[in-house]
Amino acid sequence: MAERLSAALDSHAHQPLYQQLQRALREAIESRCLGAEDALPSERQLAAELGVSRITVRKAIDGLTAEGLLVSRQGSGTFVGGRIDKNFAKLSSFSEDMRSRGRTPRSEWLGRAAGQVTPEEALKLALSPGTTVFRFRRLRYADGAPMALEHATVLASVLGSLDAVDESLYDALERSGHRPVRALQRLRALLLDDEQAALLQARPGDAGLLVERLGYLPDGRAVELSRSYFRGDTYDFIAELAAS
Repeated sequence: MAERLSAALDSHAHQPLYQQLQRALREAIESRCLGAEDALPSERQLAAELGVSRITVRKAIDGLTAEGLLVSRQGSGTFVGGRIDKNFAKLSSFSEDMRSRGRTPRSEWLGRAAGQVTPEEALKLALSPGTTVFRFRRLRYADGAPMALEHATVLASVLGSLDAVDESLYDALERSGHRPVRALQRLRALLLDDEQAALLQARPGDAGLLVERLGYLPDGRAVELSRSYFRGDTYDFIAELAAS
């Protein structure tokens, strides 16, 4: 890789070296010579191997980071971005989305508990005060990279047990015969707080996305209320629109 990048640099060219390096890195990413989630050498190592200054390397990386092609993770280094296109009009689980793209989903449990519905949950799920719900909090991974922080509240009567959920909440709901068939989703931009940034390997104040989902059964009952926090540089949400 260093040889390829070095061959693309010409100190006598009119274009600044950092722009030449940006172009060479962009071409390596677009040609899949550098794959999603591949780690780049450190700035110091790249500068030494290419015979350029660290400032040149840093400016090139900063430019590609701004484009979303590279991702800087505090304490870990710089990686090729692994953006995911999520069809906002399709009702599917995180695990299904990752598998359909050839990626391996994994969850790190941060907590699961039973409790009484809160006033906000009761309002959104149309439940009576005192109704028992299960709450699940997980960090969702794809190929070892953190992708989303998920908080889900589910009507306890449709699952039966907290332990019913293993890797996929929707798989568990399908096994119980209560998988949602439609949902309302709301997408909102936000800035990641300290905890969210630490879990998602980002920096506090980085751009993030909040997706709130309210899932419904065929009979119209709401059974799932989830809030998922995504890094802004890992997900693209798309939707197909029609004129009528």
